[in-house]
Amino acid sequence: MKSLFNKLLLASCTLLLLNLTALKAQEVKWDSTYRPGKYVELVAKFKADPKSRKDIVFLGNSITAGTDWAKLLDLPQAKNRGISGDITFGVLERLQDVIDGKPAKVFILIGINDISRNIPDSVILRNYKTMIARIRKGSKKTHIYFNTLLPVNSAFEKFKNHYGKDEHILWLNDEIRKFASKNVTVIDLYPNFTDQDKHLRAELTKDGLHLIPAGYQVWADFLKKAGYLTER
Repeated sequence: MKSLFNKLLLASCTLLLLNLTALKAQEVKWDSTYRPGKYVELVAKFKADPKSRKDIVFLGNSITAGTDWAKLLDLPQAKNRGISGDITFGVLERLQDVIDGKPAKVFILIGINDISRNIPDSVILRNYKTMIARIRKGSKKTHIYFNTLLPVNSAFEKFKNHYGKDEHILWLNDEIRKFASKNVTVIDLYPNFTDQDKHLRAELTKDGLHLIPAGYQVWADFLKKAGYLTER
């Protein structure tokens, strides 16, 4: 009887251990410390760039970095603060430099790389809220504009870590839209870039993630038409 009990106990412990191992294997790991290869170099460059309270700062990742905002918008005071590959933690790390410049406006688009790196949606949202709080505290007159995330298009088959995660984009966009109740101007870019299947419009991208000039023109036209660039 004792032998049977010991066998059952051993079997139960083995099953429990296997279940714990399986659960651990299913855990999605993420890293808040990742920074792109040119991060340090670009941050230093941004810090050295002259600043003005009239600046209009575009802050984000490669989607922001991919155009000359001053030229595109015909606004000499537009400053590009996009770093390819950056995540919300990277933006928070370099945000003080933006705050110290006391810009007139800051346009934020960030988060798709966080999603690709399996950073939880709740953590991304927390970082968004931290950005807003820090800008408000350190530069009270800066008008904050928060962009909804753009869709992706898996048909290009290039950035596979970014694909198949549309529910995360949709959830974060719903949360970003709620920022409007907190006196943040929400720029709902997402609908302007989706096709009938809710994918990034193929004619506006080169790889299913990044925009081509036609895509940036859609963005610029939307900003101009809505008056975001001229409002005070």
